[in-house]
Amino acid sequence: MPGPQDVERFEAHMSDSDALMWNIEKDPLLRSTIVTVLFFDRAPDWNRLVARIDRGAWLIPRMRQRVATPLLRMGPPHWSGDEHFDLMYHLRRVRVCEPTDEAVLDLARTAAMAGFDRSRPLWEYTLVEGLEGGRAAFIMKVHHSMTDGVGGMKLLLMLFDFEREPADVGPLDQVEAIPTFGPTDLVLKSLSHRRRRLFGMARRAAIDVWTGSNAVARHPRETVTHAVEVSSSIARYLAPATVPHSPIMRARTLARSLGMTDISLDDLKRAGKAAGGSLNDAFVAAVIGGLAKYHEFHGEHVDDLRMVMPINLRENSASLGGNHFTPARFLVPMGIKDPAERIVEIGRLTRLIRDEPAVALTDALAGVLNQLPTTVTTAIFGSMLKGADFVTSNVPGAPFPIFAGGAELERMYAFSPLSGSALNVTLLSHCGTCCIGVNLDAVAIPDRDVFMSCLEQSFADVITLGQE
Repeated sequence: MPGPQDVERFEAHMSDSDALMWNIEKDPLLRSTIVTVLFFDRAPDWNRLVARIDRGAWLIPRMRQRVATPLLRMGPPHWSGDEHFDLMYHLRRVRVCEPTDEAVLDLARTAAMAGFDRSRPLWEYTLVEGLEGGRAAFIMKVHHSMTDGVGGMKLLLMLFDFEREPADVGPLDQVEAIPTFGPTDLVLKSLSHRRRRLFGMARRAAIDVWTGSNAVARHPRETVTHAVEVSSSIARYLAPATVPHSPIMRARTLARSLGMTDISLDDLKRAGKAAGGSLNDAFVAAVIGGLAKYHEFHGEHVDDLRMVMPINLRENSASLGGNHFTPARFLVPMGIKDPAERIVEIGRLTRLIRDEPAVALTDALAGVLNQLPTTVTTAIFGSMLKGADFVTSNVPGAPFPIFAGGAELERMYAFSPLSGSALNVTLLSHCGTCCIGVNLDAVAIPDRDVFMSCLEQSFADVITLGQE
């Protein structure tokens, strides 16, 4: 758990994977905007909230940094201090006319559809007051290049408190200045980065040649077989998939619609265990069941759909900034009626995809793609993602209460980017509840309430497995 004075380590430049995510936004359909909606039991004290986030923005340097791209893309984009950082540009306060959660989702939907000002730090927070019963909401909009879901949760804990009335932590001191990079600095850093990278590549190549030569001499058949497996895995990873499998969820637009529902964390865990699977297997199986019901409602039968599922590659020693996952794409069967059988099959498929050799090469493949012109890179990645039907993501949240400005967090829903698909369903757990956030392309799925009903029915079917 981060302490109040801990300043987290962040890399000065983007990784190849993050740079790729940043560059392909030349196509707006591939934007990587994450919107998270938090509901509090009452309105946080505004002045305390502002002071807490201002403090957090020093502990988390990324919150005061903008993206600076070197001339002619000589190197990866760098995180440079914003010399004119304005906290109140990024932190807003509004009051809804209708005191409903739906009004909050409307505000979050607008945030999800709008791009960022790329000349500023990539986050915007909005406190929403005036909800029924004196409750309040907090809409957090961040760019995916800042961090991934696991890192984002750790950063969230640095912005909030662990008690409703925490002790005064005193003034913040011993915080290093956040460096700012001008055009000349970026060129010099890019040249230095390239030298280090070329040296590292040459050293690894020499080691690989030596190791490979020994391997070929000792185990020629196994070495060749492994090389073929790696090549085939990379080919599958980069294979175009421009046409969705769904006959009805085919539109790809910037229009968004958001939905949310709650499931007991223990119930979903028991369901997964009862079928011999995990929490994630049960979650994905429920989403697939909901999609099958939705297609049946529209009188359509579909054998399989293409799912994208982030695979977490984050190590304990990794910095909180940046992303440490790879987007795995694979076909999932839609005709398995029995929820238990569906859980078993999902578990089998996800284990297979985690063992793909290309998973370990994600950043290296991104580095190759980043050397291409942005238009070409965007076209290649777009061809990989726009044929995906849906995305699922499972993010472990806080198992203990957290507070902001004297208000307790009751629920939190993540609406993750579609990345070229028709919908993204994200599970974010909090204090024993699976908060399910659903981000929909409003043209591909124009009847949100119908889809949410199908999804909730499917979760109910899965939950019964743990009650038998």
